[in-house]
Amino acid sequence: MNDFLNFVLNFGFNFVVAFVIVRFIYYPLKHNKNYVFTFLAFNTVIYFVLSLLTSVDLSIGVGFGLFAIFSVLRYRTDPMPTREMTYLFVIIALPVMNSVLLTGGSYTQLATANALVVIVLYMLEQGWGFHYDTSKRITYERIDLIRPENQEQLLADLQQRTGLTITRVEVGRINFLRDTADLKIYYIEPNGFSDEFEAYEDVLMADA
Repeated sequence: MNDFLNFVLNFGFNFVVAFVIVRFIYYPLKHNKNYVFTFLAFNTVIYFVLSLLTSVDLSIGVGFGLFAIFSVLRYRTDPMPTREMTYLFVIIALPVMNSVLLTGGSYTQLATANALVVIVLYMLEQGWGFHYDTSKRITYERIDLIRPENQEQLLADLQQRTGLTITRVEVGRINFLRDTADLKIYYIEPNGFSDEFEAYEDVLMADA
């Protein structure tokens, strides 16, 4: 009975930590049901697999072996962004770490390690001490403004159309037949701006 109770309590501890990471750190910035399901399902299944293995060395090998397999697969039908892949690695590594520490009875290290993982992820998501620019490729029709001497006008026009705080612009391919140019804009991402918007290419056309 004691072994069963420990099994349930240990699973509960691992799941609560994973839930805090997914629900309160990952989810607020990107409301994606598929990834939330994936993270929590992976964490649960891997913890159960590792907790049923009696050998610590075997548990570590199986845990990172599973991650290697998933990394090779890379969900090729739906490639995962770098941020989601990082969270997936954390969610997979978490039950490996917890199962080893729980098996060894290292409860102080267990609590410290989990707390530090949560704190570091929270700090990274909050961007404490860092300033990030987001980039996006667009097709732009006012090629008269891409000249170096018209840079200020170009920035002002792009900011007026997009409503974004654009810091710089890189000019790519120019199509003189269509009077368009491919631009890569760098801007300060506003709060609540969806990452999914980055997956699409905007075409900025002249006002009617």
